[in-house]
Order: sequence, then C-alpha cells, then structure tokens
Amino acid sequence: MSGAASPLSGPDLRAGIPSTQLPEGGSLLGRVDGAAVLLIRQGGVAAALAATCTHWGGPLAEGLIVRGTVRCPWHHACFDARTGAVLGGPAMDPLARWKVEERDGIVRVAGPLEPQASARRLDPRAKTPDTLVIVGAGGAGTVAAAEARRLGFSRRLIVIDPDPDASVDRPNLSKDYLAGKADEAWIPLRPADWWAERDIERRQTGVLAIRPRDQHVTLANGATLDYDALILATGAEPVRLPLPGDDGPPVQTLRTLADARRIVAAAQAAKRVAVLGASFIGLEVAASLRDRGVEVHVVAPEARPLERILGPEVGDFVRTLHQEHGVHFHLERTAAGRRPGGLTLSDGTFLAADLVVLGVGVRPRIELAERAGLEVDKGVIVNQRLETSAPGIFAAGDIARYPEPLSGAPARIEHWVVAHRQGRTAARNALGLGEAYTDVPFFWSQHYDVPIAYVGYAPTWDAIELDGSFASRDVTVRYRQGGTVRAMASVFRDAASLEFEARLEQSRPEPGQ
Repeated sequence: MSGAASPLSGPDLRAGIPSTQLPEGGSLLGRVDGAAVLLIRQGGVAAALAATCTHWGGPLAEGLIVRGTVRCPWHHACFDARTGAVLGGPAMDPLARWKVEERDGIVRVAGPLEPQASARRLDPRAKTPDTLVIVGAGGAGTVAAAEARRLGFSRRLIVIDPDPDASVDRPNLSKDYLAGKADEAWIPLRPADWWAERDIERRQTGVLAIRPRDQHVTLANGATLDYDALILATGAEPVRLPLPGDDGPPVQTLRTLADARRIVAAAQAAKRVAVLGASFIGLEVAASLRDRGVEVHVVAPEARPLERILGPEVGDFVRTLHQEHGVHFHLERTAAGRRPGGLTLSDGTFLAADLVVLGVGVRPRIELAERAGLEVDKGVIVNQRLETSAPGIFAAGDIARYPEPLSGAPARIEHWVVAHRQGRTAARNALGLGEAYTDVPFFWSQHYDVPIAYVGYAPTWDAIELDGSFASRDVTVRYRQGGTVRAMASVFRDAASLEFEARLEQSRPEPGQ
C-alpha cells in the first residue's frame, strides 16, 4: 500500500514530552531505544505502542485512532489503543507496548511491557468445550485456532486439513510471492513449531463425514473424532474451465502455495502466458508475471475488467494501468480449446501461449456441510454468531453465508480480511462468548505499485460518485444504493478509506435489531 514503514523520527520518548503535546484523542510518533513508538491518549490515559502494524508493517501514525482503537492504513488491521491487543485482522499478533509515566506535566515512556494477546479472556468458571475441532487450516481456521489459545482455552484443540501448506498468507501468493519479491519464508501465517508449542493437534487429512447429532467426525484416513464444538473453515476452490484438447499448453490455477510454486517454475521457461479471467486473482497474476518479464495476455468475456464489482470507471482505469505495463487484453472473448502452442478463442483466433493460468473465480467447498445436513444456500447458512443450523457447529470464511450487518441480507464474501475476522468470531462463540459478527467488509488488491482498497458491501448500486482523479492516482469511488453510500473504493486515499469504515461501523444496527 502507500507509504513506508515508520522511520525512526520524532522525539526521544524516554526523555519525555510536555503533556500538552499529547491532547485527548491525539497521537505522536517518537522513538524509544531504536524502536518507532506511537504515543496515544484515549480516555485520559496515555499508551505507547509499536508504530508499525504486525501484519505487513504499515505505518500506524498514518492510520486512524478512533473509539479506543488504532487502525492500520494499509489493510485495516485493528488494535486496542491502550493495550495493543488485536481486535480485527488481518494482523494476528499484538503490538509491542511500553510503560508510560506522566507526572509534573511530562509524559515519559519507560521500559517495555509484555504484549497483551487478547482484550478478553475466558472465565475459568465458565463451561467450555472439552474438544474443539476446526476443519480447515487456511486464514479462517488458523485465526480461529490462534484466538482459542489467546483466550486461554487450554483443552483439546484439533485442526484438520489435507494441505500441509494450508496456513499461508494467501494474498501474497498472487502478489509479491508470484512476482518474485517475497521470500517463501515470509509466506506461512505461523511458523512450523507454533502449533506444537500451543498444543494444537494438526491432522493432515481430509474429513469424510460429520454427524452433528452424535458430535462425531470421520476422517479420510479412517480415524474418528468426537467434538464438543466444531468450526467449518473449508474455504473455496478455483473454478476450472473445460478446455478441450490434450496437447496444448499446461493449465494452472492459483489457490495454494503448491499452485504458486508450479506457476513460478513454469513461468521461468515461458515466454508468453495466457490468463483466462479478468478477476482480481487473474489480474494480480498478470501483474506479477509482468514483473517477471513474461508476456501476458488476458482473455475475459466482459467488456471491462472488474466492471461488475467496481463499475466502469474503475474497470477502465485497471485496464489502462495493465496496458501501460504491457498486458494485452482479449475482452468479450473466451477460450474455446487448447491446441499445440496455444489456445483457440471463441472468435476463432489463435493465441500463442506456453502456459495458461485460470483466474475465473472460486466456488465454496460446501460438500461436507451438505452431507452433514446443514442448511446450505450458495454457502453454509449461519446466524449473527456464525452458528450453522446445527447447534455447536460454526462456519467462517469463504463458505459462510451470514447476515451482512448493513443491509441485513445474506452475504457470502470471499475476502481474506473477512475470513480472518470471522475465524476470530467463530472461535469466540465456539467457546461460549456469544458475540455477533458485525465487522464491515474490507479487501485490497494490488496492481504493480497501485493499491485498490474497498470498504463496505454493494453488490448492486444506483449511482457511482467519483472524487479525485484516476489519472493522478488519487481518487475515491462511492457506490450509492437507494440514497445511501454502501461501499467505497479508493486509490492512495488510505485515510479516507479508514474514516469511511469507521462511519459505516457507527451506522450498523445493534445485533438482533
């Protein structure tokens, strides 16, 4: 995103500053023993927190401090302004914090304090499950497991997923990793020893069946498990187009780390790649492969990329941006089949290609829920607490169709940040905290050096309002439905994006209304 990690600047906070320089609701960027520190005053209390986000190092001094929280300007991670505890993803780790002393009109930062993992802990007297099972180790599943342990859940915790690399920073796969800018060591969400250190059992297998009435799970390896609470976080899988022809270029999809490795290996020998689909994933793949110097052709049935989601103005901007970087578009066409050396398109033309990457979307993995008899309709139906039609079974992430808080309509949203935040809420409710999921949806997409941030939920709109200029790469796009702005996209306007999110949060109805 825009900007860079906070440099060491500002006053030495160990030496102190006058209290008048830190008014109520204010913040000040300073330094303590070689670390960038953000000094904040909320509710009359001063706190000192690390000035960079624990997700991708976003500069929190350029973010937003509102209602007792600190928000990252890049990807909207949310932290407690007093303790640094994570309140909302995609960050998973709390901010470092320091002791603050204030007397005689001077605010000083003293030694470091232990990070506060959670803003809330389980009541040791409360009844909690003896065994919590999480099916799926992607973003939602990993966050759910982490949150359970952060809350103090010390009983049996099992995470099941056949993919040994499921717990990875998936947005990075189509962005920096595929472009060759991110080392593979950065990709895991948690290091390999993290699971064992927290006594989390990892089962590298699939799940054949769930029997909700018996609270019983049958694994693909033949083992069986009993559970007291279960979280389904099975995610989504790429849509695979039928491409007739057995002797054409290889066809890849991008969802897993193994997929990304295959595309990287193939791209090293490929001179020309055809990307089928102008989705976010398809276009990010195109940008990343252009960064590697590969010739890229995008084939898609629509007249403009991303128009259905972001409107014609953003679609034209994105297309022009990619064309400026050398991407060739073949719009209003599809691939009819493979031939030696390339593809035949729907208009009969031949497109030479050494590799084909599918980027035509994903579908939720709901088959397990269907076999278990859970209510399913374009996803797994859940209530405000993310609980399915079977008591004790929760769903989070790409499969969950939940009551979207602003519209009240059922929504299934395939965003990484949504998956993280739903995983957190599902874990809290599986352990009996009874919280409604009311987070405002957010996602970001990266195209070369240009980020697009999107806040809210507007599957349809009556009007689009632009403020700023795409030419200068400084713009907000508001999507209005029935007189209300439901969502906003922005380019290099991080502050406006955060402020809009905060306004949407205040406009949400109370849970249950």
